[in-house]
Amino acid sequence: MLNSMTGFARICREIDGVSYAVEIKTVNNRYFKPNIRLPEPAAFLDHDIEKFLRENIYRGVVSYLLRYKNISGEPMYEIDVAAMESYMEKLNSINKPSDKAEQRIDLTSLLSLPGVIKTKEPEDEEADQLRKAVFQVTSEAVEQLKKMRSREGEALFTDLKQQCTQIRSMLDGIEPRKKIVVNEYKDRLTARVKELLDTARIELDSDLVAREVALFADRSDIGEEIIRLSTHLEQFAESCKKEERPGRKLDFISQEMLREANTIASKASDAKICLDVVQIKSCIERIKEQVQNVE
Repeated sequence: MLNSMTGFARICREIDGVSYAVEIKTVNNRYFKPNIRLPEPAAFLDHDIEKFLRENIYRGVVSYLLRYKNISGEPMYEIDVAAMESYMEKLNSINKPSDKAEQRIDLTSLLSLPGVIKTKEPEDEEADQLRKAVFQVTSEAVEQLKKMRSREGEALFTDLKQQCTQIRSMLDGIEPRKKIVVNEYKDRLTARVKELLDTARIELDSDLVAREVALFADRSDIGEEIIRLSTHLEQFAESCKKEERPGRKLDFISQEMLREANTIASKASDAKICLDVVQIKSCIERIKEQVQNVE
């Protein structure tokens, strides 16, 4: 069954006094393209998370966002006392006594200076706990994402199947039209030749007309193209049902389907067939559009 490349998942969990939230959003793309955003303390997990996502998501732009906060009251950031004291010394050297009122150093402003507030680096044990918790929540989010992409894939499959059925129906109508086109050409040619010969009062060998009709039948024969397009439809349906990630193959098959449809239109020399081919090409363009979102 098909999977869509479009999906969204959000999982929130509280583990060991820490609240975790993971959001994963995917959209279609020719290749796997990750966009991972992590808080500073969890930045060391970037490579492992990308590897995990790559193992579970074959194609698409994958936007991953992790948020977490300690709800037990334990701080996740620390103050660099040495940096703070250095700032204070320099500020005190500037703030010299004078007739004017002494200027006070605002603690809030001091804490906002670069390097005063630092991310608290997790110790080895804390890092292991963080890794386990993040991957637990991430795994749940990925499973939720897969379910949504699967549901979207079912909708895609239904639409693609409908388009292929319409193409098959129109091909069934074109097939018997092939011989009718040749006979109509023969009748028109015979009538035209007879009209000209009656005016000129001469006779023409009937074999010449037969040869011209045979040449027309050969030039306008679309039987091979119809067979190939029918084969492409069968391959398309087979790939949708049996292959795990057929997106790229379906894209290639749809291009070949369009090629055969164009050839039929150029060779047919019949208005009715050309109108049917327009409808066929419309269905194929719809297929090509939908296939762009198949994993």
